[in-house]
Amino acid sequence: MSESKEIRFTEGNLMKHVTVMSFTSSIGIMAIYLVDLFDIFFISLLGHQEMAAAAGYASTLMFFVSAINIGLSIAAGALIAAALGANNREKAREITTSVAVIATLIGIIFPALMLPNIEYLLSLIGATGEVAEKAASYLWIILPATMFSGISMTAVVALRAYGEAKWSMYPSLAGAGVNFVMDPILIFALGLGLEGAAVATVMARIATLVMAVRGARNRSNAFVKPTVPMVLHHTGAIVRFSIPAVMQSVASPVAMAILTRYMAKFGSEAVAGMAVIGRLAPVVFSVVNALRGAIGPIIGQNYGAGRMDRVRETYFSGLKFLGIYVVGMCVLLFVLRSPISNAFGATGLTRELLYLFCGPLAIVAFFNGTIFISNATFNNMGHPGYSGWLNWGRSTVGMLPFVHVGALMFGAKGVLLGAVMGGAVFAVICAKISFKLMDKKTAAQAPKDPDFAFDQESEHVMVNQVNSIQG
Repeated sequence: MSESKEIRFTEGNLMKHVTVMSFTSSIGIMAIYLVDLFDIFFISLLGHQEMAAAAGYASTLMFFVSAINIGLSIAAGALIAAALGANNREKAREITTSVAVIATLIGIIFPALMLPNIEYLLSLIGATGEVAEKAASYLWIILPATMFSGISMTAVVALRAYGEAKWSMYPSLAGAGVNFVMDPILIFALGLGLEGAAVATVMARIATLVMAVRGARNRSNAFVKPTVPMVLHHTGAIVRFSIPAVMQSVASPVAMAILTRYMAKFGSEAVAGMAVIGRLAPVVFSVVNALRGAIGPIIGQNYGAGRMDRVRETYFSGLKFLGIYVVGMCVLLFVLRSPISNAFGATGLTRELLYLFCGPLAIVAFFNGTIFISNATFNNMGHPGYSGWLNWGRSTVGMLPFVHVGALMFGAKGVLLGAVMGGAVFAVICAKISFKLMDKKTAAQAPKDPDFAFDQESEHVMVNQVNSIQG
């Protein structure tokens, strides 16, 4: 294993720390979302809006399963890091292996439950007729590969915990490369259409899995031979920590399901437009999506050192960085709105929605980023429960009434307008709570290496984690 140099965020320019961490973290995230963007781009070249709409519906259902894998990976990262911090490498290897086993089981059980009922699940989010049939065929191919993603995420967070920053990016890059090469071959050369895109995604997931496991095994020796008693021993801690993380992750696909349901009322062109936006936005704003994980260690180190002045400065530096980046990307999207729409063969309502997003509505990334920075503040200052409640609030009461009113007033465009307004409201709420929390901690004169003042629920979770690591 290569040695990693410890980064001290309690020293130096905070804006520089935020910028470097965000851009570095965004590389792997961008590669992941590029895979989805490649899919929808090549599908759009077929000239059938129904296929793009079907991919949009399928992605909405896949988000729920992905949220579970993300929650497991968050648990893995925290528990592995805690074990390594306690110089218990064997415990870290057992946790990595146990999470990988649980991810495999989930990857088997959930598709087994979902696939026999896939038509009904698609109908719940508004898919009907030929679009529903195409979405179902897509999901029958891709859902069984869920376990590959779960194991890959576990291996990647293990690499990060061991300090292998570069290797943690390689699996995502490998998957994106495979998808980019295989999409045109399977979709066009072999004439498989939407099913070809699904097969290409499965192949990309396998490539990601191989690279991630190889790196975790060869670079960090992160796995041990799994046994039932070992997995059962660690399951309690993994589940206890995963549940709040999963609940946070599931909030986003709930919001996406609400958007998809309302867009479905305006036809396949509207859903296709949202499907393109849903894949374009994460690529363009990958740096924004990386902020939560990038800024967390900076806030955490300074809070642990009792440097509340730098915690507050980090929050403001994050907002400044966010504003500069989002404005720059919004201008770029506006300038390229026509080429982007042409590239996806967007016409009619699909093109109108893309033009709207590539204009003023892309500013929603700033509101989402503010929420991400606030989440990092809550999590690293001992109040992870705030993140869960506020994320669910954003995805429900911050989505449904705004989208409903927007749809009634302005149709499909109003759905997007409503989502932006809801994001703005909750961004303000999150920022206010963050400042109040920082004021409270500052008034209490947070000591160096503090015993976090968790609320009762958060404290219970952390005690269980510590007991698990020490056990």
